[in-house]
Amino acid sequence: MRALVWIVEDTWEATVAEAAAFLPADADVTLLHVAPGDVETLAEGSREGLLGRARRHPPPPAPPEPLRAISDEAAEALLAEACEHLGRDARAERRRGRVEREVVAAAEAMDILVLARDGDRSRLGPHSLGPHARFVVDHAPCRVLLVWADAPPPVGTIPPPPAHPPHH
Repeated sequence: MRALVWIVEDTWEATVAEAAAFLPADADVTLLHVAPGDVETLAEGSREGLLGRARRHPPPPAPPEPLRAISDEAAEALLAEACEHLGRDARAERRRGRVEREVVAAAEAMDILVLARDGDRSRLGPHSLGPHARFVVDHAPCRVLLVWADAPPPVGTIPPPPAHPPHH
């Protein structure tokens, strides 16, 4: 079994714990962290003043990529800690780009993807998935193990049904 475990900063511990408990001991595990590719671009644009302003002069030479280096170091540290918590050998993979699309692309070669809910964790329902996780769950090319980062909310937190039945 080839398993991909998507590591996200605020939910990684629960994701890794569930992967360790659920995946067979002989699973080939890859821990994946994806850094959003637009962060450095946004920071670079902010140097120029207000975003969206036309440049009246050529841009200054590009500085070294300190934000990328900091991001890469943080991802490496997070993946190392996740691997330690997993308690077995695993590959660590770092990607950068559109987070949801990078996760789906990485999952293409996998049998199962383990990820945590990234939305409203206070109640059951569709809002418990944020935009990235929703896209990944909807487009995953493999089986998905979706976990709660905390204890799941009680069943009484399910949103009420619509006031009017849908028209067919």
